[in-house]
Order: sequence, then structure tokens, then C-alpha cells
Amino acid sequence: MSPRIGLDTNTIVHTAAKLADEQGMDQITLASLARTLKVRTPSLYNHIDGLEGLKRLLALYGLAELNNKLIQKINEQDKEETIRSLAKAYVDFARSRPGLYELTLQAPDHNDAEVQQAGKALVAILTDVFRDFDLLEDTALHAVRCFRSMLHGFASLEQKGGFGLPLDLDVTLELLVNSFLSGIPVFQQSS
Repeated sequence: MSPRIGLDTNTIVHTAAKLADEQGMDQITLASLARTLKVRTPSLYNHIDGLEGLKRLLALYGLAELNNKLIQKINEQDKEETIRSLAKAYVDFARSRPGLYELTLQAPDHNDAEVQQAGKALVAILTDVFRDFDLLEDTALHAVRCFRSMLHGFASLEQKGGFGLPLDLDVTLELLVNSFLSGIPVFQQSS
């Protein structure tokens, strides 16, 4: 069977990412994706390796998009302002791409070098920033873990409606990041 003209892997991935953002990845099936693309389900197999292959491609796409958004926030500004900008970019990505964001969180398959590399790129971006605080390698990695855990917790609670009080979430995020930054000396003492 020859591939349908106009249908390619990029179109499939972008459409699936949009559906995942709108409905959640757990609602996406190859049949629903095929309906959206107005093709028969078997046509998708000319471009992707089933649902697991699609999830892999979506994870790579999401990690690349998140990494690009973070890289754009790194510049010659003050190192604390860089952390604030990165935190906002991270949460903004989770807000605007909730389905895609969810796929970036899965532990990468240790046998998949491409997914491993994409995950490592995210950690490397953040580790480089934390080294500006005079943290040694292991301590910088601990700081990255704490930073990502904090941001993921905030993003997850927000997505699940866990912040029910009528307070500005961006103010909460700013306070959270400022609290994290005030704890940087704890990391520095560990280095």
C-alpha cells in the first residue's frame, strides 16, 4: 500500500500533539487520529510504528519544543532572572501544551538513544544555568532535580484544578521561584 499524498510523519505528529493537548494522550487512539486526519487507520502505519511509536515521536517533539523554549530564555541577564525566565517558560509550556508536556515526563527508554539524548539535553540546559551559581556537577544536578520537581508540582496542581482559591497563579509561581532562589546557598554549601 502506498502512502497517501500529503500525509507524512510530521503531519501525523503535529495532529496527534494537538489532539493530546485538547483531549489528553490517554484519549488518543490510532483510530481517532486517523478519523481526524481523514484516513484509514492502516495508512498511519506507513509513517509510524503503532501507538507506542507515536508516543515516542511525540515525546521527542515535546522535548525539542520545551528545550527550544528554555534555550530562548537563556541570555546575558542576571543568573537569578534567568532562573525566573526558565521557570515561567517551563510552566507556560505545560499550560499551553498539556498533552505534549505529559509525554515529556516519561522516563526515557534506556535502549532508545534518541530519546535519551533529548532528555539529557533538557537536563544539560538547566545544569549549565545552575553552574553559574558556582555549583559543582553533582550539586548542580540536584538543583536541577529540585527545580524540575517544583515546577512540575506547580504545573500538575494547576492542570488538575488544585489551586481553587481566587489568587493569581503567576504571583504564586513568582513566590515559589523566589523561595527556591533564596535556598540556593544550601546547594552552594553542599558543593
